[in-house]
Amino acid sequence: MSVLKAFLLVAGRGERLQPLTDRTPKCLLPIQGTPLLQIWLEHLDRSRVDEVLINTHWLHEQVHHFVKQWSAGHQRMKVSLFHEPALLGSAGTILANRQWVGADPFFIIYGDNLTWLDLQKMLDFHLKNQQPLTIRIYRGADPGRAGIVCLNENGIVIDFEEKPRKPKSDLGAGGIYIADRRIFDFFPNPEQRPVKGVFDLSYHVLPRMAGNMQAYASGEFSLDIGCPVTYQKAQEIWAEKMVADS
Repeated sequence: MSVLKAFLLVAGRGERLQPLTDRTPKCLLPIQGTPLLQIWLEHLDRSRVDEVLINTHWLHEQVHHFVKQWSAGHQRMKVSLFHEPALLGSAGTILANRQWVGADPFFIIYGDNLTWLDLQKMLDFHLKNQQPLTIRIYRGADPGRAGIVCLNENGIVIDFEEKPRKPKSDLGAGGIYIADRRIFDFFPNPEQRPVKGVFDLSYHVLPRMAGNMQAYASGEFSLDIGCPVTYQKAQEIWAEKMVADS
């Protein structure tokens, strides 16, 4: 029986949201009263994800306490915590937990996104196309804040560049990926990785995967809440959703 797993990456300091993040980790900032991390855990649970690994760093005690309290009332989905005394970067986190991954496809999710993306539809798409990695994309990306992709006629990502000065398209990476163990074939050798600092998917792995990534453009709402303007926008959009769902 396959086990569906997800990395939920939330360890960053949230410096663009200071002073809000001086005493509260970014993943616990409320969206209309509900911590973003809770929104994600509930979404993953509804999406039939079986196991989640959350990395922690900044104010990690608060995150650990919150997850313990949440998990006490949600027994189906197993949530594990991976503390990073020094930030490893997204690729570093995944590599350090390579044995946790297993044989089945897994999600890689940047937890500062607010979305109601249908994860099961994205998984079906990934399984159908059989590339080592599926990357959610959206149009109208700000190249100063996103990875920019170029596609061929079959929707294969043929170029990926993080925050380029001269973007080649307006298609951005949406912070949600599905990969399988083949992704590790594209990790640089140890001598090619950063000696100091973070080891990042966007800078050190995804550019090497050009030609081996399938783009997924669902058109569903997704918003990076990592700066004050988008955090405020998230409050407004979520309030409208709550009214529509009531």
